[in-house]
Amino acid sequence: MEISKPLIIMDLETTGVWIEKDRIIEIAMIKLTPSGVKETYHQRVNPLMPIPKVVQELTGITDADVKEAPVFKTIAKEVSAFIGHADISGFNVDKFDIPLLEREFVDAGVVFTMTHRVVYDAQKVYHLNQKRDLTAAYAFYCGKPLEGAHSALADTAATLEILEAQVKAYGRGDGSLDVLARFVYPERSEFYDSERKFRWWNGELYMMFGKYARKESLREIARKDAGYLEWMLGKDFTDEVKSLVERALKGQFPKFEERMEAPVEKP
Repeated sequence: MEISKPLIIMDLETTGVWIEKDRIIEIAMIKLTPSGVKETYHQRVNPLMPIPKVVQELTGITDADVKEAPVFKTIAKEVSAFIGHADISGFNVDKFDIPLLEREFVDAGVVFTMTHRVVYDAQKVYHLNQKRDLTAAYAFYCGKPLEGAHSALADTAATLEILEAQVKAYGRGDGSLDVLARFVYPERSEFYDSERKFRWWNGELYMMFGKYARKESLREIARKDAGYLEWMLGKDFTDEVKSLVERALKGQFPKFEERMEAPVEKP
């Protein structure tokens, strides 16, 4: 691969996916230069907050692993210096890694700009060139083109064939559809309610609207501005949200763990 200017390939592990609030727990970068020199930067980071259980399970990084690691503010300048004026690449960096890194730099008081950089996002290239729709799934599992795609009956029949092929591919030889039930992933919804008015972060709920949007937790709002919550009860919010607010006014707050589900895999 020939390049005309330095290129950084980057990946971040973080406490979650809320760009405005979540923190880096690990950063890895490989720098390539036009002359062929390759440098590596790899550092665990103390986020100064608990790492959610689901993130620990996903990354293998625990609170103990980052307890003695530096906070990002202390390494921000060396991270910026390592990146230099390089272009940036990675998988989904354009929507996640770069915006979150930019916010971490702002929090650390370090000037960092994406001006005059080119972003090569491998995920975008992948999705643009390799379709991930029913037609692609049918070709992958059934080994033939889907005739009549986007016809409801043709799509339904194709889905049945895909299910049968998946049972055969991932099953135990008995042809039972139950085998696919083991492909259930942990519930990682960052939002409390179906309309996404409240979002979890660091074990607390935050409003995603109004004057307290993304700023203070529901617990803090109940303590300092109960009148705002009482105002909400008279407005056009869902019963789910109103029930949450009513409990908050009584000093009752849900726990994040109560809405998490463990992975399910049948023996």
